[in-house]
Amino acid sequence: MKQYMLSVYHADKGPALEPEVMAKSIRDVDVINAELMAAGAWIFAGGLHNDSTASVVSVKDGAVVTTDGPYAEAKERIGGFWIIQAEDLDAALAWARKATVACLAPIEVRPFQDAPPDA
Repeated sequence: MKQYMLSVYHADKGPALEPEVMAKSIRDVDVINAELMAAGAWIFAGGLHNDSTASVVSVKDGAVVTTDGPYAEAKERIGGFWIIQAEDLDAALAWARKATVACLAPIEVRPFQDAPPDA
């Protein structure tokens, strides 16, 4: 089976969800997590803190530098993700359709690269 990352995107700035809407979304995500586990598709998932908590480590002029804040300036940010295994892209997209309804946010589906063959 192939592995996919399902990324949850949120607007960087904008109105927060009403508490009852957020509570329902959390319950709906818990249901999807249970379905993924029962189907043997679950590998890992997690929610992320706001991108203002990010640090970027890079090489600049031969020195390793750490800076505060997100790497990319963007209107949207990744708010969380799932790593799943699925037979094919269609199966991963089926999980993403459930996830977008539960999260009330767009879901990006990306396959992992295949591991290189043993040398």
